Amino acid sequence: MSDISGDFSVSDAGGKTKASTSRFYAAAWRWHFYAGLFVAPFLVMLAVTGLMMLYSSVLSGRDGEKIHVVPAAPEISVAAQEASVRAAHPGGSLVEWIGNRTDDTVSVFRIAEDGAQIMVAVDPYTGLIVQEWPRRDSLYDFAETIHGTLMAGTLGDRLIETAAGFAIVLTITGVYLAWPRKSRRTPARPSPREKWKRWHRVIGLCAAPLLVAFLLSGHSWTGIWGEKFVQAWSTFPAEKWDDIPLSDVTHASLNHDGIKHVPWAIEQTPMPASGSAAGRAGLAEGVEPSLSSLVALGRKLGFSKRFHVNYPSGETGVWTLSQDSMSNDNADPTSDRTVHVDRYTGKILADIRYQDYSVPGKALAVGIALHEGDMGVINIAVNTLFCLSIVVLAGTGFVMWWKRRPSGGFRLAAPPVPSNMPEWRAATIVMLFTAMLFPLVGLTLLAVLILDSLVISRLPALRRAVN
Repeated sequence: MSDISGDFSVSDAGGKTKASTSRFYAAAWRWHFYAGLFVAPFLVMLAVTGLMMLYSSVLSGRDGEKIHVVPAAPEISVAAQEASVRAAHPGGSLVEWIGNRTDDTVSVFRIAEDGAQIMVAVDPYTGLIVQEWPRRDSLYDFAETIHGTLMAGTLGDRLIETAAGFAIVLTITGVYLAWPRKSRRTPARPSPREKWKRWHRVIGLCAAPLLVAFLLSGHSWTGIWGEKFVQAWSTFPAEKWDDIPLSDVTHASLNHDGIKHVPWAIEQTPMPASGSAAGRAGLAEGVEPSLSSLVALGRKLGFSKRFHVNYPSGETGVWTLSQDSMSNDNADPTSDRTVHVDRYTGKILADIRYQDYSVPGKALAVGIALHEGDMGVINIAVNTLFCLSIVVLAGTGFVMWWKRRPSGGFRLAAPPVPSNMPEWRAATIVMLFTAMLFPLVGLTLLAVLILDSLVISRLPALRRAVN
């Protein structure tokens, strides 16, 4: 990647070919500059909040489940733990149970009480309540709200999605500008600005593949590209469940308070409904569906340590058992599994595994796990270095612009518009392709072109300030 405002030098030897290359380089430089001007603050914000989420999850857990206890005896029954929570919150409604991750950590219950969600940590050896806290009241949740919506709801989501799309443009143009070429002149005694540029170029080229991977996996959470443009046609087909009654709600109903922990590939798939004779053998005949019996069924099916059991919601609601990397349950997204059980008969209505996902669903299951740093120590280290490199790239880009800017009065000092450029058609095709892939980028590009042609180009003072 070149700097967001850097210079270029291409030899004139070679006639028209190199002149054309020089003009194309200038156009890429201008695109890189404007994309960086808009994207850099967002990328820094995403990198910083991403680090906050990563290490909050590592140190305390996404749901606060890394509260430590002293293993003193065999664990008491899940039913006894549940009874302890019910006794402490007689007016509350149990929503979810989360198994203890390790032998020396708590199990966690989520309850709904007085219109709020409360997390209750229980010592699995004594049944004593160790700690309680409001849902979404941790550093992780604070950082996630900024990371996903800028604390501005739908508007923030759209701004971040637009910035992420333009970051693809930034990366493509940056790689083109920074790619080693014979015509690039290297000064014998580089200036301070040239030294900054070298750091920017090297770090940018190393970070570019990861940046694209992070941008694409991060797009999966967005409201337009993720939910309406890709997820809608690549989600798990409910038609695979033959003769299973479906409810009017989707798996997204299992997400609460904006937290995305349902696997991306099944979010828009309808939930099964309880109350029929459908399904295959689950609980043994005569065993009443309850948290205790569902946890035992989960362990029989292969769920171990940290997994989730969601209580039925409504008359046709189902018990849902799940273990997946999206919820930070394990480090292997290919072991994702979600099981639905009829609340009346105890029969298994649906059993969804990673191999059942579509190809995009499988790719994003792995991509999201890498994005969140769920796949072990090496993943955490790589994500840390990557986030720090994004901050460094933005910082070096600003330093280079600062050293290059004209003195006297404010001028943005954008790279000049190349003239007589035959390759502009190719650049336009690249931009149109990007716009088709990312709709909000296309709309923003159209708005910028209209602004440039109808406003900036007609006002000399504004044109001078920009250029």
